[in-house]
Amino acid sequence: MCLFSCVITGGRYAVWAEEGSGSERNCSAIPPYLPPTAVNTTLRLRDLRASMIPLNISAYIIPATDAHLSEYIAPRDARLAWMSGFTGSAGTAVITQNKAVLWTDSRYWIQAERQMDCNWELLRDASIRSITNWLILEIPEGDQVGFDPFLFSVEFSFLGELFPEGFVVIQIYIVRVCLFGCSERTWPMKVDQIRAQISDNPYKPTAVLLSALDETAWLFNLRGNDIPFNPFFYSYTLLSMDEIWLFVHTERITEELKVYLNTTCYHSYCVQLLEYSSVRSYLQSYLQRPNVRVWVGTEYTNQALYELITPEDKLLTSTYSPVLTTKAVKDATEQHILKEAHVRDAVAVMQLLMWLEKKVPEGTENELTAAHFVDQCRRYRTKNSRGPSFETISASGPNAALAHYSPSNETVRKLSVDEMYLVDSGGQYLDGTTDITRTVHWGKPTDFQKEAYTRVLMGNIEISRTIFPAGTRGVNMEMLGRRALWEVGLTYGHGTGHGVGNYFGVHEWPVGFQSNNIPFQEGMFTSIEPGYYKENDFGIRIEDIAVTVPATTKYGNNYLTFETVSLVPYDRKLINTSLLSPEQLHWLNKYYETIQSVVGHELERQGLKEEYDWMMKHTAPFLTAGASAVISSVTLLVTVLPSVLLHNLL
Repeated sequence: MCLFSCVITGGRYAVWAEEGSGSERNCSAIPPYLPPTAVNTTLRLRDLRASMIPLNISAYIIPATDAHLSEYIAPRDARLAWMSGFTGSAGTAVITQNKAVLWTDSRYWIQAERQMDCNWELLRDASIRSITNWLILEIPEGDQVGFDPFLFSVEFSFLGELFPEGFVVIQIYIVRVCLFGCSERTWPMKVDQIRAQISDNPYKPTAVLLSALDETAWLFNLRGNDIPFNPFFYSYTLLSMDEIWLFVHTERITEELKVYLNTTCYHSYCVQLLEYSSVRSYLQSYLQRPNVRVWVGTEYTNQALYELITPEDKLLTSTYSPVLTTKAVKDATEQHILKEAHVRDAVAVMQLLMWLEKKVPEGTENELTAAHFVDQCRRYRTKNSRGPSFETISASGPNAALAHYSPSNETVRKLSVDEMYLVDSGGQYLDGTTDITRTVHWGKPTDFQKEAYTRVLMGNIEISRTIFPAGTRGVNMEMLGRRALWEVGLTYGHGTGHGVGNYFGVHEWPVGFQSNNIPFQEGMFTSIEPGYYKENDFGIRIEDIAVTVPATTKYGNNYLTFETVSLVPYDRKLINTSLLSPEQLHWLNKYYETIQSVVGHELERQGLKEEYDWMMKHTAPFLTAGASAVISSVTLLVTVLPSVLLHNLL
């Protein structure tokens, strides 16, 4: 008997439970148990399987991306989420006539168990090899595997027959020129930079193909609104030494933009506008020309375009295109305005933390109201705001143990002084993109919580204060963020940092600390975000954005270090200063001096007296290693005044 809502799966009833009766599915129970967050996919799978039969497809592969291999995608491109119920940003599904399987990494295992019904099997792996091995075992030799080549990178080129089948819905979008002088480089100057790299390349390419949405947006200093949280528009670009072809939905380009792009002329700085859907046929036409060679970055070029570039002598590949590696280094204007955006953003985050300090003891707030509050602080109180840069992660207690949890009506928890709270949020501004995470506790944290938090903070500080030769790869210093945790047998399962853009994507490759990131140079911005997560209990992450700047050393030149541009204090209650080295404590005090000076000035400019007082209280200096982390202004006064003067005052 179905008590609430049910569906027959494999001959058994799967029961959707009432809110609060459990957070993860149990498909081995009789009947199977499904949480209220699970999505009923029975009819969707039935319809897909029916459409596979006349195409003679035994398996169909669905990724979590779009035709530009974007991390964040528009709702029209959310094929995996619609088919499976799983909304994580990384995953691949395979559907056969009798199985539906999802592959994803450890960040999303619990989320998948909460969102998928019992039609689906979860495989806790994300490698291509795992998917292909499964297909080899499940699909008879000679059967066909279908997938849309526009949705896969070139590393999937060995997967057999290609079936360009997808669910396409037209969506209106806007393209506009980047405002507020987002770069000191005009788009013709950027074209010159990329053409110089084409000319200097010893393998003699004649053109570069740009497929990632941020590549075209950066090259032309344009922004759009096709993608949630990201100011991008659907586009491709083919750039040669004497011609520029921009593939967009041409009917939506304004006359002003046509003038901006010189679309009516015919010299080498004139942009030829071509219909977005014509990129494949036009690329084929270009390749028919004699002595041409197209340079592509394999990380963001889909298989449908890559396969056209034949014979081999017409193809030149690198992991990243010259646009992505050039864009990674911010010019002086980009650095300046991105820092300014982080100062204003710090005010919004401080307003959230101050508000929560007052409201949480009253027992009236939850994860959703906190997320809404910080989003509203950014949207309506902060200059140049264009909304959040991603869906705010507002997580209390055991929900914070999910690194990428976002609250919903089904999973929301009330905020309590007895639990730790993690908020990972960011803003899009006309002059920058922000991303910051703070973890706090309003009551009495356990000794273990304080130690774990302090060791996460130590990892953040160790990377932030390190000095390294220019050209050092992030992967070679990533362990600095983990060492304090490793020393006591703790770790975390996500990356330690990623690039961030100027009114661009909040995750901007190829900067960061992973093995596929490029070496650090002056002017690169990256997040630094170690963490720790205790399943079903609590989660900790401390995330700051930092820019690489020249370091002064006693003997050597050409050394770099990080300057932290996220300017919000850490939770004093969770810091055990006895674990910090003198160097770490010194760095922390200098960081707090910067907050007082830079953000203090902004708070005074805005007339935010209460926020200013809150900031000063939470950035009071830590006196010595081992001293209590909670130091009131009265305690500081008593510490520094001579005893005779103190006697007179009292």
